[in-house]
Amino acid sequence: MALRHRLIRVSPSAVWDVLADGHRYAEWVVGTAQSEPVRGRWPEKGAAIRFHIALGPLHLTNETVVRHCEEGSHLEMEAHAGVLGTARIAIELRPWGDHCLVIVDEHPLRGAGGRLHNVGFDALIQLRHRAMLARLAKLCENQDGRTHEAPRRRSPVRPTAQGAEGGGRA
Repeated sequence: MALRHRLIRVSPSAVWDVLADGHRYAEWVVGTAQSEPVRGRWPEKGAAIRFHIALGPLHLTNETVVRHCEEGSHLEMEAHAGVLGTARIAIELRPWGDHCLVIVDEHPLRGAGGRLHNVGFDALIQLRHRAMLARLAKLCENQDGRTHEAPRRRSPVRPTAQGAEGGGRA
């Protein structure tokens, strides 16, 4: 099981807005070139997104189906990957101060991926999750208007021009 988390500097509702837009799936899911909702109302239970993967001249089309949804906090999906089988992907959003802690849990469920699942496979998923959560954070934190972001507290000390935002990320 590959479990990863990231603190995103916006409210959980701002992160949910991105997750709940089926047309934006390809913007944050690593390896996906294009996506569109095909069944139901994304992200309601049973809804599906078709996604396209481009690997050089090879183009694959697959589908992700919502298996469980608690609006604003939990999204569990089953991603179909053709001959590789399916994977369970669970995303949890937790309020963390003024921000959102995003927790992703993924593991192969059916097919070849499930039978061949091992520690090495989990390591690859971890790398993918790191990139995926970085993309999600960038989308959420850089949205125009930032209408859902919790207000930042002003410091009594004026920041220098060098780095008003600070350094590290969670």
